[in-house]
Amino acid sequence: MTDRVTSPAKAPLTGVFLALGGGVILSVNDLSIKALSGGYPLHQVILIRAFIGMALVLAVIAISGTGYRQLLTRRPKEHLFRVSIVMVSNVTYFLGLAALPLADAVATAFVAPLIVTTLSALVLGERVGPHRWAAVTVGLLGVVVMVRPGSGVVQPAAILVLISAFCYASSHMMTRRMRDTESAMTLNFFVQCGFVTVSATMGLVAGDGRFAGSGDPSLEFLLRPWVWPPVTDWWAFAATGVAVGIGGMMMSQAYRTSEAALIAPFEYIGMPMAIFWGVVVFGTLPDATGWLGIALICGAGLYTLARETLRRRDVDVAAPSGDL
Repeated sequence: MTDRVTSPAKAPLTGVFLALGGGVILSVNDLSIKALSGGYPLHQVILIRAFIGMALVLAVIAISGTGYRQLLTRRPKEHLFRVSIVMVSNVTYFLGLAALPLADAVATAFVAPLIVTTLSALVLGERVGPHRWAAVTVGLLGVVVMVRPGSGVVQPAAILVLISAFCYASSHMMTRRMRDTESAMTLNFFVQCGFVTVSATMGLVAGDGRFAGSGDPSLEFLLRPWVWPPVTDWWAFAATGVAVGIGGMMMSQAYRTSEAALIAPFEYIGMPMAIFWGVVVFGTLPDATGWLGIALICGAGLYTLARETLRRRDVDVAAPSGDL
């Protein structure tokens, strides 16, 4: 009887730690992509990253002894749809990241946990109370501040990041729907397969740089020619592959094992990491408007986290000590 009492309590805690760890590790991916965005095409970076990530997934399967049969799936259409969403999310985010300061891009992208909260109610039927809806509203206000429509023109790069955030949230809805039959390693493996296919195709079409020369930082990141990376840049390619392989598996497992609305706020660990990397590596800090948007977006997420913590503590206190 003990397992029936303790396992439900452990599952949310495990999911929280996986989300926190995955968020920290994935921040290294953002750092690496930003460092590479000035000299390499996005499809070259993603192709190398995908090969490294795929190798890591296969290594984890081999070490864990869970067997490669788990990669055989009866849900190819769902995987194709999820991979397509993840693909759009990654491409739009990294194109926006090339033109925005790291902290600004990450802050704008952090509307995603708020979208996850909304979709968890509309798509998954999870209960979302008035406090969470209030947090969503405040977070969206923070996004408006980050996009800065009052400056005369909406930043196209910020719009790209918003598209990415919506796709990212949608991919987690698919993760929740597929969790009963697909492992985190299976989900991650098929994503890497999608990245390899699309980036290799893009390399064949535009890898010679025939479409480059627009001068726009986002378009140049997408269309510039392939180059052989010098040894000094290998760390960034290796770091992005390792980060997306390990961090992606951790985040997928977090959303598989716990409610989406519980896990989403813990992704805000990436915000202080983005500010840290921005200062240490790029020497940049958000301006006053950026800080306001960051405060609103992260404040909304942290408020959701605090409310969730109190609610679960009250439930634990009220729960009978006997068998559940």
